[in-house]
Amino acid sequence: MLNIFTLANGRLVQEEIESLQDLARFQPIWVDLESPTLEEKRWVKQHYGLSIPEDAMDQDIEESARFYEEDNGDLHIRSDFLIDDDEDPRSVRVAFIMNLNNAAFKSYGVLFSIHDEDVPVFRLLRLRARRAPGLIEDSKDVLLKLFDADAEYSADTLEGIYDDLEKVSTQVLAGNVTDTHASEVLSAIARQEDLNGRIRRNVMDTRRAVSFMMRSKMLNSDQFEDARQILRDIESLDNHTAFLFDKINFLMDATVGFININQNKIIKIFSVASVALLPPTLIASVYGMNFKYMPEVDWEYGYAYGILLMVCSALIPMLYFRKRGWLK
Repeated sequence: MLNIFTLANGRLVQEEIESLQDLARFQPIWVDLESPTLEEKRWVKQHYGLSIPEDAMDQDIEESARFYEEDNGDLHIRSDFLIDDDEDPRSVRVAFIMNLNNAAFKSYGVLFSIHDEDVPVFRLLRLRARRAPGLIEDSKDVLLKLFDADAEYSADTLEGIYDDLEKVSTQVLAGNVTDTHASEVLSAIARQEDLNGRIRRNVMDTRRAVSFMMRSKMLNSDQFEDARQILRDIESLDNHTAFLFDKINFLMDATVGFININQNKIIKIFSVASVALLPPTLIASVYGMNFKYMPEVDWEYGYAYGILLMVCSALIPMLYFRKRGWLK
């Protein structure tokens, strides 16, 4: 899918491109390619003179190749954006190419973005830019606002983690956590830990991208100040992710502690039973020895007396355990 975005009365206007002739009708500041076909890549190359690198969407690209400037002045940025999907939270790689030296659009440049699936941050920016005139003035503003929206999206996701962990915390600290309940709690905690780790990696990647833009000296004074504000917002998110890691570890330890308590209760039952059955076992062993005259046969009440003696010998330790509170 090929979409271009132009400025009209201070607002960002989206246009879907279906042919090469459509590109000639607009002067965009942002060209977005979502899962582009070979034909769409060819249109971009013919109209803008831009060849999209073959490794633009590679996940195993070298770190040194994620942020660089070509000899013709084009800036290349590979950045990851978070998708908070309930079933499959993940990060999506987006390749940005900032073309500032295009002869047709030299005054404001063109931002090209290439990605394999729709990104929530992109939808958020499009919605804001349509409703807020003057939010975006050129292609560099688009890229900065994308990173700004990415930081805000990460913050919203962190708030969701706070809410989910609050529910888990209430369940765990209420006590009486069964093994089935504990497995559900551990599953929920593991998901939040994974999501929190993805957020931390995402904001780290955003920080590096914004820092690269600041070092490239492509930003004016207002944009430079906006970039510094984004870095400050990211710095605050780092503190929250660190706190959430500590909270997740605490809930994990508490849940595992309840599992150990439940297991200890089971072991205690066997321990009490084994101790209580030791005296009856001793009596049964004595009665089973080879006497000259077997008590249970020689005496009329031998069997009854033996069984009664075994029961009493088992009740005495049980009453002692009950008095000490070990049977609760």
